[in-house]
Amino acid sequence: MNWGKGIILGMALFMLFIIGMCVHMFRMPADEYDHHYYEKGLNFDQDYNKEMQVVTDRTRPEIRINGDVVHIDFKKSAKGNIRFIRPSSEALDKVFQLNTGTGKTALFSIVTLVKGRWQLVLEWKSDQKNYLYEQEVDLR
Repeated sequence: MNWGKGIILGMALFMLFIIGMCVHMFRMPADEYDHHYYEKGLNFDQDYNKEMQVVTDRTRPEIRINGDVVHIDFKKSAKGNIRFIRPSSEALDKVFQLNTGTGKTALFSIVTLVKGRWQLVLEWKSDQKNYLYEQEVDLR
């Protein structure tokens, strides 16, 4: 085989590689990105202040999972919401209303949630102060 055939063969293999990569890239699913990226960026300072309020007031809630129930213990009565965010699928995310009433404990049934890793985002108001707390949990 002379050098001319080698160059042509090398170019053909390179072109096949590029065509194969193009086909592979077009078959990949659409990128999963946060559609609310810019909105979250604008609200970052407010969320940061809420998170720091938890640290300053030492009001970090205690989260316990017993079977199919999540127990959340607060320092004082709280009202707000809790988001169960599934990192692998936005379609599985759930939002529950949070109201401890006169008590300090909130209970949530997790029977309908898929087992695995979840991000809990608690946003509540207590004594005219707003709080935000995030924690990862494993549901089994």
